[in-house]
Amino acid sequence: MPLASATTTSSRLLSLLSMLQARRDWPGGLLARRLGVSERTVRRDVDRLRELGYPVQAVKGPDGGYRLEAGSQVPPLLFDEDQAVALAVALRIAVGTGAGIEEAAARALATVRQVLPSRLRRRVDALEVSAAGRGAEPQADTGVLLALSAAIRAGEELRFDYRAPGRPADTGPHPPRRVQPHHLVVRTGRWYLVGWDPGREDWRIFRADRITPRVPNGPRFPPREVPGGDVAAFLSARFKGSDHTDAWPCLGEVILDRPAAEVAPFAGDGVVEPVGATRTKLTTGAWSWPALAASLARFDTEIEVLGPPELRTAFAELSRRAARSARD
Repeated sequence: MPLASATTTSSRLLSLLSMLQARRDWPGGLLARRLGVSERTVRRDVDRLRELGYPVQAVKGPDGGYRLEAGSQVPPLLFDEDQAVALAVALRIAVGTGAGIEEAAARALATVRQVLPSRLRRRVDALEVSAAGRGAEPQADTGVLLALSAAIRAGEELRFDYRAPGRPADTGPHPPRRVQPHHLVVRTGRWYLVGWDPGREDWRIFRADRITPRVPNGPRFPPREVPGGDVAAFLSARFKGSDHTDAWPCLGEVILDRPAAEVAPFAGDGVVEPVGATRTKLTTGAWSWPALAASLARFDTEIEVLGPPELRTAFAELSRRAARSARD
């Protein structure tokens, strides 16, 4: 076969594969028109893709056509430039997700990066993702995450043992925990299972790295919506100590004798407002009034409490405790 003809065929196969990946069903006539060839040529190209391992199935019907199905093996994949960059970026982020796939993600990223054109490789390398502070954190087992996800999709009750902090899994002869799983969420490098506990008639949150599933799963259950309908907001609210809204149960306002530029990097989800060049109004919250007072003290400056009175009371109590500690 002449070189020009071989190149044309290879380019057409790549175009055909890209089209099959982008849409579920393609009528044979439409594929032929898009590629500028006859339907007979399309049939030959489909046969070539099958020889390469792509499970292209014929679709019956008035128009006839083709569909790229899932196969038993992973064939070579084709991505456009934006897809290739997105895949590489996702793999770079996956290295620090805490899902137990860090090594595999790093190897996959190296494979993808190696075949990227230099202009795309520079785009990927420009993204620096830091996982500082995660090294000592326990990682969720990939098999556990898959088991939890499968139970959520099937709508089946989970039976599992749960390990308390600093202790081995409690896997004695006692009955396992039973929860209706609804969401699997990653937050700050850790995976959490959000589910309804029928025994306690309340929502519960479990760290996935402390879960040891038991088999088989329990009975099926009807879907249930988390309070507020937004699982991310619900999880954030629970971590703030709130049962309902995504807001701190204790919210206060203070004036700090520091410029806003020095306060903002450490204000978290608080609201920072400059008050002149050297003072800052900060509205922020915590799960308790003493915790809020203690967190404000870390700014190491004079603090004027604007309200509420509970915050002043908390500062007074912390002051008494600190004085006792200093005497001791």
